[in-house]
Amino acid sequence: MTPGALEGIKVIDLTHHVAGPYCTKLLADFGAEVIKVERPGIGDPARNSGPFAGDVPEPDRSLPFLYLNTNKRSVTLDIKSDAGQDILKQLVRDSHLLVENFRPGTLLAMGLSYEELRSINPSLVMLSISNFGQTGPYRDYEATDIVEYALGGLMYIFGLNEREPLKHAMNQAQYKTGANAASGAAIAIMHQQLTGQGQQVDVSIQESVASAIRDTTLAYGYTGVVKWRQPKETGEIPRGPVRVSDGYIMPINFGPVDWQATAEFLDAPALLDDKFATPESRVEHAVEFDAVISEAFEKREKFEIFYEAHKQRRLIYGVVHDPKEVVENPQYIWREFFREIDHPIAGTLTYPGAPFTMSETPWKVSSPAPTLGQHNQEIYRDRLGISQSEITRLFTAGVI
Repeated sequence: MTPGALEGIKVIDLTHHVAGPYCTKLLADFGAEVIKVERPGIGDPARNSGPFAGDVPEPDRSLPFLYLNTNKRSVTLDIKSDAGQDILKQLVRDSHLLVENFRPGTLLAMGLSYEELRSINPSLVMLSISNFGQTGPYRDYEATDIVEYALGGLMYIFGLNEREPLKHAMNQAQYKTGANAASGAAIAIMHQQLTGQGQQVDVSIQESVASAIRDTTLAYGYTGVVKWRQPKETGEIPRGPVRVSDGYIMPINFGPVDWQATAEFLDAPALLDDKFATPESRVEHAVEFDAVISEAFEKREKFEIFYEAHKQRRLIYGVVHDPKEVVENPQYIWREFFREIDHPIAGTLTYPGAPFTMSETPWKVSSPAPTLGQHNQEIYRDRLGISQSEITRLFTAGVI
């Protein structure tokens, strides 16, 4: 079997929910050995996040958890206890990376600061993910995904000019941060491998969001202009999803539009009326213009107009896919993007695949997400050499 790009890299995963687990999932999927440390009896709170496989709300059926924790091994450990901290420090001794997403200062208060752990393993890389970073006036503030969208500046530019700002669905800020964190981890590990030097990597969710709107922030920095949201009527081809007979299509136009070709493509000769002949006249009659455009689109089917746009007109159009259409999309099928993974409790499920492909060290799934504490014996007895009687005592005491 072809080794992964990160084969041999040992990672301690103290993360929970989304951003941290997505970071360590990416590392694990490309070959790193990731040990997920979870609270005894409870585990990662994401285990209780729906939806659940088979609509059965059990910790080992959480679809978000199953996706975010492929290829990892799970141990249970109370790192607040002295005995738990001793075991964690044993794991740190021969690990390359520790990833955590506690509130800033939490590990310091427990006596598990980077300085303390570096005294055990000088080459250790410690990556910390938090809402606003490990420093600054917002450091200790609470936040959710929608708060990060708002404070990161991304929410301001989504939606219609006439309405309130909008946010993308689900946990996009968290996933963006997880990808950034994985990049930071890989770069720090490369430096570690070249120099033997460890370091702490500080990842802010707010900054991860702000990094995605460079054009907007740069426009303000250079010109002092604050970009506004898209108005409802523009006198141009819409820049947002447009209703068609069986769903929505997303037209994109760069530069001047050939209105003769557009009228022919949409079978809308009314677009060639003199009152729509110039940008100024189209804005003046924007409501009527928008009605003509809408009526023309609503007569068409989404895949019909999509394929004609690309194959015959060289126009940039996209179908707004529902989940079924995403999974059945021929491009994804051709590239084998979605993969089926069998889990001992949740069963066989379809998961998104690699975020990028590598010809020599490919992404792969060697094991499904672990059950809680599935690898206690393997890690504590076989790797650390803790006796079976001591493991039993630690379990009874609630340490593992």
